[in-house]
This record gives sequence, structure tokens and C-alpha cells, in this order.
Amino acid sequence: MPKQKAPKKQLKSYKLNHINRTIQEGDAVLMRSSEPGKPSYVARIEAIETGARGSHARVRVRWYYRPEESIGGRRQFHGAKEVFLSDHYDLQSADTIQGKCKVHSFSSYTKLDSVRNDDFFCRFEYNSATGAFNPDRVAVFCKCEMPYNPDDLMVQCEDCSEWFHPSCIGTTIEAAKKLDHFYCQECSPEQQDLDNSNSTSKKSDDKVKTKRSLEVTKTRNKHTKRSG
Repeated sequence: MPKQKAPKKQLKSYKLNHINRTIQEGDAVLMRSSEPGKPSYVARIEAIETGARGSHARVRVRWYYRPEESIGGRRQFHGAKEVFLSDHYDLQSADTIQGKCKVHSFSSYTKLDSVRNDDFFCRFEYNSATGAFNPDRVAVFCKCEMPYNPDDLMVQCEDCSEWFHPSCIGTTIEAAKKLDHFYCQECSPEQQDLDNSNSTSKKSDDKVKTKRSLEVTKTRNKHTKRSG
């Protein structure tokens, strides 16, 4: 008669002796990469299980992908600490967990006073098979019409409230940091005087097109789905 496998125990939390930390469902963790020299993987713990005697702990995880791991690759507006919550799940040994981390919402991340090594942010969910993002469009700013990258300094026009990159308005980051007031080209007193002399008028909502957006799903590059 074949030997029956011992039943698995489902746990809400588990003490990892090798890092002296306790993990639980919903935690974001750093997991050892299967490729030497590559940064740690980022994952969210969905479930924890052990053998009947509490040994051989394994975690069911939902992977976060970095932009360079996605089909479209890293783009200009992606932040250095940006990750995408994917639909890719795996069962991994708890021994591969290197530490806990924090994946913030995009809004919360932009309000941090300082960013630590274990801080990340997520503003998209990602389909690892099709390369589709949710949401599939994101608001854009500045003359260059790019989405906001929290790593880049931007200055806001005091009239129309639009945001601009220093390089896009012909200045430097150092000079932008010293600005007490800023008006964009369309809102500057000189431009308004010119508009008035030509008997033209513009509404402020014509200047700030808040519904401008960029499609974020790209299918140019091939990628390899992360191995379990």
C-alpha cells in the first residue's frame, strides 16, 4: 500500500530563523534571485504552509515585476523603485526569503521624506502573458507629455498648475530648486501681454489638459517569464 503524504499545515505567520523575522500573509518580501548578480525579487506572500511537524516551510507568493522584466521594458517615466503587481504566482521555499520590504502606493511613496533600500512603489497591475497593464493609461505632464516619475524634480506653474521638468523649460535642476515663483511660457506676464495685444484670450482649462494620458502597454520587446 503506497505511503500517504503527510498533510500540510496552513499558517497565518511563521518565524524565519535565518533572518530572525516573522512573516505573515500580505507581507512584501525580498527573495533570493535564481540568477547570480541579479537584484532580489520582490513578492507578496499569499499563503504559508509547512509539513505536519512544522518543518519545510513554503510560501505561496505573487510576484512583483520590475519594469525591465516586463514586455515593454523600462521606460523614461518608470521610477528606480517601481514594481508592477503581476498575475504570476509561485510556491517557494521560505528559505529563499532574504528580508521584508514595503511596497507603497504611488501616492504614499511620493510623500515619503526619505526612501530606504527596502521601499518600493506600485501603480500598475501587470499581465505577465500579454504585457497588459491596469490601468492601461496614465496622466501626462509637461511639454514632453510624459507620466510623472517620482525620481525627477518638477516645478509647478503658479497660474495654470501644470508641472514641468527643468530641462523642458530651459533651466537646470539646481536653478529650479532656487525658484520662489514660476510661470510657464503660456502664463508668463510677457506672453499674456502678447495675447492681449493680439485680442486673443485663452481659458485656463485650455492650458491644462488634465485628461491627457499615455497608453502604457507596449509589445515591442520579448521577455522571459520568471522561473519559479
